Amino acid sequence: MTVRIGTRASKLALTQSQQAADQLAAVGGFPVELVRIKTEGDVRTGSLSQMGGSGVFVAALRDALLANACDVAVHSLKDLPTGAAPGLTIAATPKRVDVRDALCARDGLKLSDLPEGARVGTGSPRRAAQLRAARPDLNVVDIRGNVDTRLGRVPGLAGNPEDAPGDLDAVVLAAAGLDRISRLDVVTEFFETDVMLPAPGQGSLAIECRTADAPGQAVSLEGSQGAQNALAQALAALNDEDTRLAVTAERAVLARLEAGCAAPVGAYAYRKGSMLYLEAVVCAVDGSKTVREKKATDGLTEVGATLLGIEVAELLLAAGAADITDLAASR
Repeated sequence: MTVRIGTRASKLALTQSQQAADQLAAVGGFPVELVRIKTEGDVRTGSLSQMGGSGVFVAALRDALLANACDVAVHSLKDLPTGAAPGLTIAATPKRVDVRDALCARDGLKLSDLPEGARVGTGSPRRAAQLRAARPDLNVVDIRGNVDTRLGRVPGLAGNPEDAPGDLDAVVLAAAGLDRISRLDVVTEFFETDVMLPAPGQGSLAIECRTADAPGQAVSLEGSQGAQNALAQALAALNDEDTRLAVTAERAVLARLEAGCAAPVGAYAYRKGSMLYLEAVVCAVDGSKTVREKKATDGLTEVGATLLGIEVAELLLAAGAADITDLAASR
């Protein structure tokens, strides 16, 4: 039986979904096929934050899973709302790639080199707020579109078509996405986390399935055989536990803050030795105020990671995070 992989139809989504499909097929020994799903975020225009944030890319894929139109769905984990989806389970978080945001600017410019008033595009309130905090003199422009469309708004970048608009001085995108579509050559600066903390889950994929098919569920069913059992085992093999712990802590920050997907919140966790470290930031939209906290735990379980995220969120709230921005934006 062929395992059907639900995916959005954008270049980036297809690329990362095909990579996940190939890994599942290699581990599970079953054939796979991509099922393209059109989401609300692909159809509607306008500001992403005004449409409800990145969660608009998720609902149609989840509906397809529940309707048995596909067997698993591949998401960019940063797009997933933190609330539970009844009947569905994040079955695997493959090993995370680069979490950083990247500046793609004309003439090889870095952030410090951009002239006063330079037009920098991003569709992310989190990136916009941290850009303004670092460079209050910039003109940050809200943009939409796929990766190639956004890059086309910066003149002179390698790979841009001749008729690209080129009306911005720079754009900021996720390094992971640029890497997946082989366009890292346009990056002029990678932002370290002390300058720009990423979105919770950035750089990680989430492979979601029906709960009945998830590892620990499907394999325990009496008489479970064939593709369902093979899929559960393949999903378990693709899961990277360090990635799982990190993104669990990051998403727990969002959940405790009750922050919507358009709130300017960044978080980054990583395991080093016997400790899990987490740092998070909440910014005023105009960049005028920033609250940043960090903490670590030796509780290397999903419960321990969740508690770490809650503790950091409590520190942020105690430091006035709710007073400097609308945490419930687009919730």
